[in-house]
Amino acid sequence: MGDPKQPFLWNTIIRGYCKSPFPLEALRLYNRMICLGTRADNFTFPFVLNACARAFTIVEADEKCSLSCKGAEVHCRIVHSGFEGNGFVQNSLIFMYSGYGQVEFARRVFDEMPIRTPVSWNTMIVAYDRCQQVDIANSLREEMPTKNVVSWNSEITKLVKSGHVDAARQLFDQMPERDAVSWNAMIAGYVTQKQYAEALELFRQMQITGDEPTEITVISMLGACAEVGELESGRRIHAYIQEKGFKVEGFMGNALIDMYAKCGCLDLARHVFHRMTMKHVSSWNAMIVGLAVHGQSEEALELFTAMEQTQIRPNMVTFLGVLTACIHKGLRDEARRYFRSMSEDYGIKPDIKHFGCMVDLYCRLGMLEEAKQVIDTMPFEPNCVVWRTLLSACRSSEGVNVKLAEKAIQGLLQLGPLEDMDYVLLSNVYAEGRRWKDVATARSIMLDSKVVKNPGYSQIQVGL
Repeated sequence: MGDPKQPFLWNTIIRGYCKSPFPLEALRLYNRMICLGTRADNFTFPFVLNACARAFTIVEADEKCSLSCKGAEVHCRIVHSGFEGNGFVQNSLIFMYSGYGQVEFARRVFDEMPIRTPVSWNTMIVAYDRCQQVDIANSLREEMPTKNVVSWNSEITKLVKSGHVDAARQLFDQMPERDAVSWNAMIAGYVTQKQYAEALELFRQMQITGDEPTEITVISMLGACAEVGELESGRRIHAYIQEKGFKVEGFMGNALIDMYAKCGCLDLARHVFHRMTMKHVSSWNAMIVGLAVHGQSEEALELFTAMEQTQIRPNMVTFLGVLTACIHKGLRDEARRYFRSMSEDYGIKPDIKHFGCMVDLYCRLGMLEEAKQVIDTMPFEPNCVVWRTLLSACRSSEGVNVKLAEKAIQGLLQLGPLEDMDYVLLSNVYAEGRRWKDVATARSIMLDSKVVKNPGYSQIQVGL
């Protein structure tokens, strides 16, 4: 899990479990995090407190007491860590105690808050409503400061920019009225956090209300469609762009090309590209990469040649597209020429991705020793992708190269613990080489590590 002293990765996984049907796993992971000496931060505690509240609704009656104690324990750690004054943490404490039905503890936190947000007020009011203390709930409603939509939007924007998109959504849902700024801020938050499905759903709701998205929001939504393969949504957004008269140039045009290319609609990507009057390097890159990824290697390389004849200089992304085109076509000599051209003609130093492309090309051609030579001569340490590319090829090439497979495993081990695919690939290489004892050893280690073969999947919407 990377550096065990850094909370970022822990927070990411804890947050995932908190939002899943298994909130108790979030608490188990939090316990592990604390045992390893990692300091919880202002992101960790809200996720854990929300997990406590969610878990309380699903555990058996005899487990609720221990879960209440766990919540109190986390509260104590918050105080000792100096986060008791953090507004987001305080709101999460109110939410947890409300979920426990311990409204008096929730109120104590609420009363000690120096600054109360609308989330604080509404969470406290809901807590009293749940406990059927309607008079107190109504009294709080009367005390609650009146905020206009600008104030609400300011709160949402602040939460989104600080990465608290869940808290922002909670506030968004509680708004008495919303304007275009509210929707745009919330959608932008989801896109920034790569929660594309939520962004798309909110965008659909926004269109129903009649509020109009800004050009920046539309560009963000095209990016979201590209990432999740939502072709139909992307086409609807394109129709909206035409309806509103947005210019399909610059960022807007690039986003459309990228969306159509990633969704597999190369004809529509070409149509947008050729209609653009001002093509920037990103426009050429989106089209070249789109063609290369979908196996249209010759057209991608022809487009690169056309680009070279303009005043626009290619960049690192351009050459990734060009090398990808060479990979799909098996163009070894051309790939070497383009790889040299990066530094010799354009002064661009290849990075790990460009070296990785050369390794991938050689591996696909069965030239494993050449691939290993590229790895050995890299000016930086190979990453997991490079080593796994070599490892995968050790089985698919003629003769099965057990020696190189073991070197690839050694390279991976220097980067951290092996993943399930590494054990599986190594086991398969040993099996092809009829080294059955090594197969048994690899599988035994895999089982001891509780590793399982996870089926992969991809998602894309097809059809016109």
